[in-house]
Amino acid sequence: MGHMGQQTPGPQPLPGITHVIAIGSGKGGVGKTTLSVNLAVAMAKLGKRVGLVDADIYGPNVPTMLGQTRQPSIAGENRMVPLESFGVKFMSVGLISPGDKPLVMRGPMLHQIIRQFLQQVDWGELDYLLIDLPPGTGDVVISLVQTVPLTGAVVVSTGSAVALQDARKALEMFHQVNVEVLGMVENMSQMLLPDGTVLDVFGAGGTAATARQYNLEFLGSVDLDPAIREGGDRGMPAALGGEDDPRGGAYFQIALAVMDRADEVSEEQKGVFEVL
Repeated sequence: MGHMGQQTPGPQPLPGITHVIAIGSGKGGVGKTTLSVNLAVAMAKLGKRVGLVDADIYGPNVPTMLGQTRQPSIAGENRMVPLESFGVKFMSVGLISPGDKPLVMRGPMLHQIIRQFLQQVDWGELDYLLIDLPPGTGDVVISLVQTVPLTGAVVVSTGSAVALQDARKALEMFHQVNVEVLGMVENMSQMLLPDGTVLDVFGAGGTAATARQYNLEFLGSVDLDPAIREGGDRGMPAALGGEDDPRGGAYFQIALAVMDRADEVSEEQKGVFEVL
């Protein structure tokens, strides 16, 4: 097994970054990237220093949603300068391999990219670095956990039984790699029709019930609203509307809940280290 003493180093904290939070979902199509982008924008509008890593290699949509798709510039010694939109610094696989060509990657190459995005990007000082994961479980999360200590993870689902079945796999995966789940978010929860009636498209409330079942915090829900999708398509995220906006406001409630949980978990982690 090679020479003794050549152990791979464990996860290294990123200097200047307080919290690293992964945002995952069991299945695709539940709006995880929309949530990640709007959460980041909401945190920035709340006065926090925020970065966002788009680690979704299959559908790196963050640049479109943040309205910038140019390639990042390179600083000295092979370091990349993140792009910035609406106060959010970000980096995406989509910036490196633009266009519609899919990225076909094996584990080691993937690991390399995740490492580069964390260690070779000039993030500066950040309160929160959010990581938008690809749907499902697997390689990216393992790479992440091996590279940097995570404060915790947020799991996104719709209320549908099928989506929640997959969300439970994501919960289980985070548990296996010892990442604390900060809580769950229900996306595309209800739809308000023009006549004022509420349409329950995917089974609103299912995510809160699952969170209770797992003794996890329910961090909030976001309605299914064409304007949110449209904001993402135009590169003007709904959260830009501010806390009192009927559409973007939900992201601020979720941002505050995530920030509270991140602080709680960090305190617990500190406590553990003091005991050791």
